[in-house]
Amino acid sequence: MNRLITLGVVIVVVLLIVFGIFIGPYNGMVSRSQATSQMWSNVETQYQRRTDLYSTVMATIKGSAKFEQQTLTDVIAARAQATSVTVDASKLTPESIQKFQQAQDAFKSSFGRLMAVAEQYPELQTTAAFRDFQTQQEGTENRITKARQDFNDAVNDYNTYIQSFPHNLVAGMYGYAQKGYFQAQAGTENVPKVSF
Repeated sequence: MNRLITLGVVIVVVLLIVFGIFIGPYNGMVSRSQATSQMWSNVETQYQRRTDLYSTVMATIKGSAKFEQQTLTDVIAARAQATSVTVDASKLTPESIQKFQQAQDAFKSSFGRLMAVAEQYPELQTTAAFRDFQTQQEGTENRITKARQDFNDAVNDYNTYIQSFPHNLVAGMYGYAQKGYFQAQAGTENVPKVSF
């Protein structure tokens, strides 16, 4: 009878060790990986909101017969490029995040040039669609910034978890690799020059 109790205790201890070393960390990795995928989806949703919003104002601008067509054509091409770059949420590598970010930044930059040219057209400035766009643009950019921050926080939690001991052993066994972060645009570390 004592042997049976001792064997039962040994089995329970072995199971607890196995759970502590393998199952618990594995479940933690799955949970954190899913959180990063959810946050990535939120980022994509906010970029889609921007694309939809910009598309509306692009249609308004296109309606202006005198508008510079080359600038508009450049924005349309940048929009097509930005929407064609997709990232698999299960493979959020630094390279895929960077490629997505570059396409989005190119779209935003070309759209900025379009807005600079649009300021030269007073009849465009008075349309309701253009005024509505201007009020929604800041909120959209703030939502994108917040979604990117939340994503980076989730990636930080995930990356820290899979790199700490003993989770790193389990991560290697099951192929959990580090995920990429959103980075600042090149050149943003420089202070902008302002002259009056």
